[in-house]
Amino acid sequence: MVNRSTLKLVTSACAISALLLTSGCGTLLHGHKKDTAYIARDVDSLYIAANDRMNKREYKQAAALFDEVERQHPYSPWARRAQLMSAFCYYVGRDYTKGVQSAQRFLSIHPGNKDAAYAYYLIAVSYYEQISDVTRDQKITLEAKQALTDVIRRYPGTRYAGDARLKLDLVNDHLAGKEMTIGRMYERSGKWLAAQLRFRNVIDNYQGTSHAPEALYRMVETNLSLGIPEEAKKEAAVLGASYPQTDWYKRAYALMEKHAPNASAV
Repeated sequence: MVNRSTLKLVTSACAISALLLTSGCGTLLHGHKKDTAYIARDVDSLYIAANDRMNKREYKQAAALFDEVERQHPYSPWARRAQLMSAFCYYVGRDYTKGVQSAQRFLSIHPGNKDAAYAYYLIAVSYYEQISDVTRDQKITLEAKQALTDVIRRYPGTRYAGDARLKLDLVNDHLAGKEMTIGRMYERSGKWLAAQLRFRNVIDNYQGTSHAPEALYRMVETNLSLGIPEEAKKEAAVLGASYPQTDWYKRAYALMEKHAPNASAV
């Protein structure tokens, strides 16, 4: 779901700095047909090989080589950068689980590092890209919401937080959509109270989303079905005050006129 061009802009500083680190480290020998991660090598050659793979968009191999930098040379200045570049390569290569693990490992070892904000952002967008449609389990969606919230809370003035806010709005809309899907299902089955719990959750917790007007309308419907027109009137009044120009309000007004004319002055 994430915009790849946006991510490239966000990650450019990280990638450029990684490339600059390699500029004075000598050249990689070119006679080898294999660029395996399992041969012990000096840190300069390993890091250059990883960057070479990344620049060729061979992200799986690049991530493995960056991991080898950390494994073979854990106390070198290169290890810290390699952890972050490994997370980036796993992310771009769509191996989100390993990407999250690499970023989390970086944060556990370097929590106060200047690149920590980027690591948190990588975790968030890794979850974000795995969000499934509203008919499926939303565990990943909730993890994306928490991770995006962490970015905003920890680094509110950064460009990462700006992008996280936009994505968080979409995540909340997605979660509200899930609640509405379940609520409509209950309503079709005549389970009015169960439906209302879902619609009320949208009204209370996702009022800024595109689903809030419909949730209020569904509350009008279900209250009329339950035989409590005065409660339906209250919901219709809130709908009229908050979203007076929507079709949902027009439908609610017509519904009240038809089924509860004595309570329809909304």
